[in-house]
Amino acid sequence: MKDRPRQFYVLLFLLALIVNFSGIAVRFFTDDPGLYASIAKNLIYKHNFWQLYTYNQDWLDKPHFPFWMVFFSFKLFGISTWAYKLPALLFFMLSCLYTYLFSRKFYGSEIAAMTVLILMTAQMTLMSNVDVRAEPYLMGLIIGSIYHISRLDERFTFGDLIMAALLTACALMTKGLFVIVAIYGALFIQLLFQKRFKSLFSFKWAALLLLTAIFILPELYALYIQFDLHPEKVVFGRQHVSGIRWFLWDSQFGRFVNTGPITRKSGNVFFFFHTLLWAFAPWCLMFYFAIYRNVLEIYRKHRLTEYYTFGGGILLLLLFSLSSFQQPFYANSVFPLFAVITAPYCYTQLDKFGTRYRLISQWVYIIALPSFILFINFIMLPGRQLFFAGDCIIFGVIIYLIVSEIKRGNKKVFMLNCAVALFVNFYFNTVFYSALTDYKGQITAAEYINRPAYNKYHVYALRAENNLFQFYFNRPVDLIPLEHFNVFKPTDSAVFFVSQPSMDYLNQNHIPFKLVKSFVDYPQENILPRFVYSPSRYGTLGHVYLITK
Repeated sequence: MKDRPRQFYVLLFLLALIVNFSGIAVRFFTDDPGLYASIAKNLIYKHNFWQLYTYNQDWLDKPHFPFWMVFFSFKLFGISTWAYKLPALLFFMLSCLYTYLFSRKFYGSEIAAMTVLILMTAQMTLMSNVDVRAEPYLMGLIIGSIYHISRLDERFTFGDLIMAALLTACALMTKGLFVIVAIYGALFIQLLFQKRFKSLFSFKWAALLLLTAIFILPELYALYIQFDLHPEKVVFGRQHVSGIRWFLWDSQFGRFVNTGPITRKSGNVFFFFHTLLWAFAPWCLMFYFAIYRNVLEIYRKHRLTEYYTFGGGILLLLLFSLSSFQQPFYANSVFPLFAVITAPYCYTQLDKFGTRYRLISQWVYIIALPSFILFINFIMLPGRQLFFAGDCIIFGVIIYLIVSEIKRGNKKVFMLNCAVALFVNFYFNTVFYSALTDYKGQITAAEYINRPAYNKYHVYALRAENNLFQFYFNRPVDLIPLEHFNVFKPTDSAVFFVSQPSMDYLNQNHIPFKLVKSFVDYPQENILPRFVYSPSRYGTLGHVYLITK
């Protein structure tokens, strides 16, 4: 009986690994992954490793590192949905490794195992491994940097110095300079609360900064040759745009203070407080409890085991909360830190209030999540019910084994929470998302025009947002602004992809065209309840079109 918990940790880890990878071939259903995959595809088409393009136009909105990783994956495996997602999933696995190493270093092996399971079963982690953006990369790079910095803080080694600098540089080349808030903020808070602030001025930290600056030179070079060398290029509606200045300021901190080329109205300071209730489900309520207890311990001047995760995670969450740019997946980058903060309170003996809170907060999700999936499946009536049946059987057996074999209450509830989170997301990955992509007309239109009959046609899009079509079409797509369509005269046979708003514009302005084919389309990225409910689904659907002049 002594080894039973360990066996279940291994079993749940393997199941979590399977579920996290089970969506690798699910086709894109939001625009951003289609855009990023198309940009990486253009690196292949243009035989240009350094410059980023979409629709054959210069693109300046994200740094290069994820695109370089996808470029290598496309080179090795060919251009496909799963080849786009593979590098991100590998960095996600890197985040699991570093999360385990960091947590074991400070809290021991069993809490480290729980920490990794929290990370792997958090709702937005699982969703981001299907709807892939930059966050899986950041998860591995940020926790990896902090892990090597924590080792470097204890004793200097060249290996830890190189790895800390390299991982930090790759994080910077993934999302911009804001990631230093989590990485260096973690170190700053650790030294501050341990009353070792003067050691911040040690030679090793100066060396870390210098090496990090050296490692980001590929990013600076790429931006320089594409933008700084060409002040005549029009970017963000103006000329003389510096790619280097954009990377060092406008890409993130310029957005934060709303002075960059892309601005947005101020956000809601409580956005992440309520978003984490589902994004970090089923662990959010325990995470809030852990934050409360840590703050209480600091207030009482009791020493915490470590301050890296509390400092790095909370500082970056505060930065996101104060920013005008807020998306649920932004917080993913520090989910490894949140998991480290949360896990000890899922494991240790708590007082009467804490024990009751832990029990209730976890049973809320244990009951709510499977009930939600059963309800969704009932009203949506999707296909692939064999996968749903398999999901119910596999996790029904796992839940039965946990209930019958695990005797300690907190471990039993923890493992049940892991199981129901995996049950929910295996359903999403194998049933729900596939049903959703069946209604993505951009994909259907791209597959239609990939037929040999259209090989000699030049293909255009009338809006830059049609990136699912851009990726799934097997040749480069050019952009013709909608307002120029009427006067555009193609030099050879041409087909134009048209979304419903573009079609409405053409009809309202009586611009002539010839319809090739129309395709049913669900135009939303948000999943509307009327779409999920099968009798009302038709009212949420529109069309996309292929036309000629």
